[in-house]
Amino acid sequence: MLTSLRGRLFLGLTVIIVLTGAVGGTFAYLWAYSEAIEMQDSALVQIGSFALSASIRQSGPVNGVDADSEIAIAELGSVPRGAVEERRLWGLKDGLHNDVYQGQPVRILLRTRPDGSRFAVTQRTDIRSELAGDMAVRTLLPIAALVPCLLLVTAWVIERSFRPMLRLAGDLDTRKPDDVGMLAVIGAPRELQPFLGSINGLLDRMRAMMEQQRHFIADAAHELRTPITALSLQAENLDVRDMPPAMHDRLDALKSGMRRTKHLLEQLLALARQDAAPSAVSEVVQLDMIAKGVVADLLPEAASREIDLGFTMVEPLAVDGDPLALMSVMRNLVENAVKFTPDGGSVDLGVYRADGMAVVQIEDSGPGIAPQDLDRICEPFFRGRQPGGDGSGLGLSIVRRIVDRGGGAIHFENMAGAERSGLRVTVKLPAAG
Repeated sequence: MLTSLRGRLFLGLTVIIVLTGAVGGTFAYLWAYSEAIEMQDSALVQIGSFALSASIRQSGPVNGVDADSEIAIAELGSVPRGAVEERRLWGLKDGLHNDVYQGQPVRILLRTRPDGSRFAVTQRTDIRSELAGDMAVRTLLPIAALVPCLLLVTAWVIERSFRPMLRLAGDLDTRKPDDVGMLAVIGAPRELQPFLGSINGLLDRMRAMMEQQRHFIADAAHELRTPITALSLQAENLDVRDMPPAMHDRLDALKSGMRRTKHLLEQLLALARQDAAPSAVSEVVQLDMIAKGVVADLLPEAASREIDLGFTMVEPLAVDGDPLALMSVMRNLVENAVKFTPDGGSVDLGVYRADGMAVVQIEDSGPGIAPQDLDRICEPFFRGRQPGGDGSGLGLSIVRRIVDRGGGAIHFENMAGAERSGLRVTVKLPAAG
């Protein structure tokens, strides 16, 4: 069973065209065959009229007539004579008859001259049928050639007619996950407009639901941040000298949990801000300076674990964007690289221009990401199958949103080689100027 509309439409039109061609061809063949027979009868009558007035009376093939038609004249005389067939023909009335002559079926025209002598113009029936069939087949050739041409035109018309639908599907496939903008209805084919209206209605409901979700996350994170901050201050102000030693570990666990909760709330607020309307702050930002600042901030932590943190290449490079958002991108990526790199490892950064794009490449010597997790690593709250540290699973999600809004792209790949293994992250943004 065909599930393709184009396939069903093409099959239906193909059946109609073939059946119409077959019926039309049959009628055309019969009509051409009949016309060819009538033309040959007319030729017999014309030859008979010529022989009626001719002074030469001789049996045999007719000169000046197509030899393939095998038309001949048989003189029968003024009285029945000769062979039995000639005497039987002499007894027929003047006109066209189907009879047997010289042992073969023939079409025969009998005529009588004014002096009483008679003659017959004969043509074999099988020759007549062959000639008529050839003429009828020639009539079918244009129809036989027209049918495949019509099928090709039909396929082209169907493909052109469905092209707007394919463009619509391509537009939806290339959209970003958070793009719920309305589809253009003006200029679309009339048959697609109800479909587009339904999709736009669905997109509008999705946008309202996403806005509601964003507001809920932002409001909840904002409301929780104040009491969490207060609890953190209270925990920090506790005097450990008045506590028994067994309570110290519990207090440390409480403080650690408060820090993780506070960090999660900050990440939720940042995620909500990135999901909202794009920031109005946009200026030329020196990406290389941001990278240097982030590396300088994280050098003490890397040095404490004997991690070699530095640049393999750094070029003066500018992009258009929000400085705070770009700093968040850089800090999240470098911080993750340092966090997941084992002690004594290395983290290398490259900042350079390539094909009109600003490129930031970060390579670490950590365990990398499980191959089945590479496509999901930027999903909110997804930490992969090898989570480490006290992260919330939101950092890379925020990075992806900032990069997408800046018209860029981010790519994760595992490095596996003799010289180095680990994770390589490549961020590309349109370079300014």
